[in-house]
Amino acid sequence: MARRERRIEEVDMGVKAARAGWWRARREAARRDEGMTTSEYAVGTIAAAGFAAVLYKIVTSDAVSGALESMIGKALDAPF
Repeated sequence: MARRERRIEEVDMGVKAARAGWWRARREAARRDEGMTTSEYAVGTIAAAGFAAVLYKIVTSDAVSGALESMIGKALDAPF
């Protein structure tokens, strides 16, 4: 039984060491990261604007607008 417990402790220590190594690598990568380049900002801005346009079209559609109005109306008419 002691042999099995010793093996479990060894595995546990191996997992802890692997986890510590992973965190160490993440910290080092974060230190090396100098931020986004101009092209990355441009692509991110275009993607955000495109997503906002699609979301605006969906929210202002008749089906969603009606559902939102209905939901707000039900919430305001709720008894306390």
